[in-house]
Amino acid sequence: MPFAPPTIRRFLIVAGALLLAAMPARAQLVGHGGMVKGLAVSADGTRAASAGFDYSVMLWDPKAAAALALMHGHEAAVNAVAFTPDGSRVVSGGDDGKVILWRLGQGAPERVMAGHKGRVAAVAVAPDGRTAASAAWDRTVRLWDLESGAQLAELTEHAGNVNAVAFTPDGARLVSAGEDGTVRLWNRSDGREIKVLGGGLPVNALALTPDGRRAVAGGIDGAVRIWDLDAGTETAGPVVGDPAPVLAVAVSADGSTGAVSGVTGGIALWSIDDGRVLHTLAGHRGPVWALAFEPDGKRLLTAGGDGAIRLWDTAAGLEIRTGAAKLAASDVPRGEQGERGAELFRRCSACHTVTPDGGNRAGPTLYGVFGRRIGTVPGYPYSPALRDGNIVWTAETVGDLFKRGPDVVTPGTKMPVQTIGNDAEREELIRWLEKVTAPR
Repeated sequence: MPFAPPTIRRFLIVAGALLLAAMPARAQLVGHGGMVKGLAVSADGTRAASAGFDYSVMLWDPKAAAALALMHGHEAAVNAVAFTPDGSRVVSGGDDGKVILWRLGQGAPERVMAGHKGRVAAVAVAPDGRTAASAAWDRTVRLWDLESGAQLAELTEHAGNVNAVAFTPDGARLVSAGEDGTVRLWNRSDGREIKVLGGGLPVNALALTPDGRRAVAGGIDGAVRIWDLDAGTETAGPVVGDPAPVLAVAVSADGSTGAVSGVTGGIALWSIDDGRVLHTLAGHRGPVWALAFEPDGKRLLTAGGDGAIRLWDTAAGLEIRTGAAKLAASDVPRGEQGERGAELFRRCSACHTVTPDGGNRAGPTLYGVFGRRIGTVPGYPYSPALRDGNIVWTAETVGDLFKRGPDVVTPGTKMPVQTIGNDAEREELIRWLEKVTAPR
């Protein structure tokens, strides 16, 4: 199944939007218009990248808890991101089957690598920065030359969708895992399969220890297994007390600490040496899809179905709170924050601004929206559904959008599905938007 069925995709979009609406104000990095599927931190720790269900890749300053850039190029949800070793570029993979190379500071893709015939679930970059690997739901792992964009190899031994891929620290080998329950070791230079480990229940996530000797794999059964890549032996991972499927695993740069998350929103930190659970982190609502340690291991970034990227102190096991928690409220014009329309807008403020200087985010600015034709805000990378549309935004058309949903009114849009079924509340929101977005 290369792409999720429409009914499943619709359910996930609706779930993500509802969770985003219910998100507590203490969320740290907020900007995606829906769930966040992938995370990566640069080798120097100065930048983080995130992959969104809203078709976007975002760049962050994790220390300042600030968004730096919003990048559009994928034509479907983005699932995975990885930095090049020098931190100057990011590789992403998405449901559109594309692998995209981005150079920081440039809004447009530097290179688009196409070839997969299914969802790209994971990406990795070799230590020399010359090659990227992608794992996809077409049952293949592919290697790409980042300078030319050429496909170097196609690895086809997996008997099911491939969910994870990683290079060993020396760059000579790579490891993959997927629905067939196997963890496979490959020779990078010729694409030869070296070893097959496991063969049980599907594996969803994979991370390597810094020495490259062990692979930490998370399965659909909720178990974490640690494989010795040379000996081929298996060691049981931590018992986290959650039978739900594992969605993400990560290992700190010094190899001392592991992290694991699943569909129920729980995150466990454990000692790699003895398997002892150090902390259980709770704060996300819904699945936690992505984990990434900062280079010194002192902080962990987590993200998931609630659309928030959270920051954690790994020693204390506590969430780090910053001024970014006030993001949604600060986007509401002063003097308007007590109105019901303003309260309803907060579920939209992660993606849209309403002030003259607000600019575009995951969605275009709404300043001056009434009387404007759909898909015409300068500088915003619209999906074809909006760019080629002929709707003019009025109180009636905006009301229809929120009554029936963007997926019905503008099929093919990347806007998360958010509807307001209550007629009175919908009118309150529109009345408020008409007032605060009017050019002045």
